[in-house]
Amino acid sequence: MVRSTPFLLFDGNCAQALTFYHECLGGELTLTKLGDTPMKNMFPKEKWERLINAHLKSGAIEISATDWMASPPYDPIVGNTYAIFIVGEGYEELKTVFDKLAQGADKNRFQDLHELPFGMYGQFTDKFGVHWIFKGDKK
Repeated sequence: MVRSTPFLLFDGNCAQALTFYHECLGGELTLTKLGDTPMKNMFPKEKWERLINAHLKSGAIEISATDWMASPPYDPIVGNTYAIFIVGEGYEELKTVFDKLAQGADKNRFQDLHELPFGMYGQFTDKFGVHWIFKGDKK
């Protein structure tokens, strides 16, 4: 079966971001530093503490990520072309996860969970620049 897993690129704070997501979502988190792999000699020493791979699995939610390893002219740019889509059934379960992940979120485009014709909906950009969209059944 083919499924989609979001893959996120961070600029040196991948471990911090995925640890935060793990605290919010629970599950199993695997973090691998570049310096702990045979690939380390392909990169300058200052990148060895960066994560080459991070993977979080919590129930049906999976997130994979890495720290940016390339150098100019390929600098990372946080954009609005990706989001993590969280779908839930019960409002309380969805609201609990929403509130945890929203800690430190950008308030400019914040939409708390609210009812729409198709069910509950909410969205925000978290403190790491990642966009989250939530959809659930009606209350």
